[in-house]
Amino acid sequence: MTLAATAPHGFLSPTGVEIAFVLVGLVTLGAAVITVTTRQLVHAALWLVVALGGLAVEYLLLTAEFIAWVQVLIYVGSVVVLLLFGLMLTRAPIGRSPDADSGNRWVALAVAGTAAVALVWVVVDAFRTTWIDLDGPVQGSTEVTGEMLFRNWVLPFEALSVLLLAALVGAIVLSRKDDPDTPTGPTDGGTR
Repeated sequence: MTLAATAPHGFLSPTGVEIAFVLVGLVTLGAAVITVTTRQLVHAALWLVVALGGLAVEYLLLTAEFIAWVQVLIYVGSVVVLLLFGLMLTRAPIGRSPDADSGNRWVALAVAGTAAVALVWVVVDAFRTTWIDLDGPVQGSTEVTGEMLFRNWVLPFEALSVLLLAALVGAIVLSRKDDPDTPTGPTDGGTR
């Protein structure tokens, strides 16, 4: 056996999984940027499917299969379908929507940049001294994830489900309002 075959890989010699992770990450980032910059609402929802699907693939590459399937079932399957139903029920325009751009791009970009910096700072500060126990159960396993989920995160998930239900009911209520142009009387066309 040669020395090159036994040497651990470094930053300049990535494995196939690491290359796939970076490529899928770039596709996911591109889909997310297109999601928030397109002026067609239906296209934005479809690009959101690509971005969320890319995240599921990233979870699979990190060997967190349970989280990947939760991502597919809940976000791609439920949230995007709910979003598309909301678009259909509220009679959103199918083509380009000129009112989808408020003209506050630079303010939105500044707020998004500030939020991103704050989020990265909080995450780095929170996990700076955290170490993963490699002898314990796998961190992405169903056992560990289910234990954390049902011990610490049950209330936020239930609150999110109520919020999604309220959004769907609101979309239905908005779509059922009577048009002032339509007659409310009998529509048989005859006189009595």
